[in-house]
Amino acid sequence: MNFMASKQPENFLLGPESDSQRTLYPYVTGTSVVALKYKDGILMAADMGGSYGSTLRYKNVERMKPIGKHSLLGASGEISDFQEILRYLDDLILYDNMWDDGNSLGPKEVHNYLTRLMYNRRNKFNPLWNSLVLGGVKKGEKYLGTVSMIGVNFEDNHVATGFGNHLARPILRQEWHENLSFEDGVKLLEKCMRVLLYRDRSAINKLQIAKITEEGVTISQPYSLKTYWEFSAFANPAQGAVGTW
Repeated sequence: MNFMASKQPENFLLGPESDSQRTLYPYVTGTSVVALKYKDGILMAADMGGSYGSTLRYKNVERMKPIGKHSLLGASGEISDFQEILRYLDDLILYDNMWDDGNSLGPKEVHNYLTRLMYNRRNKFNPLWNSLVLGGVKKGEKYLGTVSMIGVNFEDNHVATGFGNHLARPILRQEWHENLSFEDGVKLLEKCMRVLLYRDRSAINKLQIAKITEEGVTISQPYSLKTYWEFSAFANPAQGAVGTW
């Protein structure tokens, strides 16, 4: 009997075990971002929770960042992918500044870039697992748009991602108007975030509100909302539901 080991082919290490991997599921995620136009610019709100699966692992995650001179970006979804997007945008803004031509990218151009980026990565079956909100003001023109992880995008007077798309948008459709003041805009965003806090298990009561105007970006310090948990529906939320006891 021949006990000599058979010679392995040179590419035997290139089997299924060595195939390149993709992000099939997000790991650490942030929940909803809500944004709206007001009379002087754009307001945006997001909480600071970072969930590891269903566990609220991190409570100090900033998910809104200024982009260049005229734009503000907020993100739901995978935090590490958001960091990767910020690196892409840093390169974009640096390249734009290198021209030194007195011009700079506005929010519409940045939003268009993000739609191409997300769609390109989707076509490679390696998506960036985020839903993005991009707002800004340039030359007196307000701009607000969103883009999903597969490149679906649109502009509107108010947008929301995640659970906010289902729970906050109806409130915004009913109460938003074009001449909204800063104070009223903040109150409307806080109302939306309070509803999300009550209904979204991934939301936490620690949020930031950002604004962008012609003067630039301002992001508030984290703060909490006043809440009320004594509603009768909260006492036994499953009471009367089919299949519960």
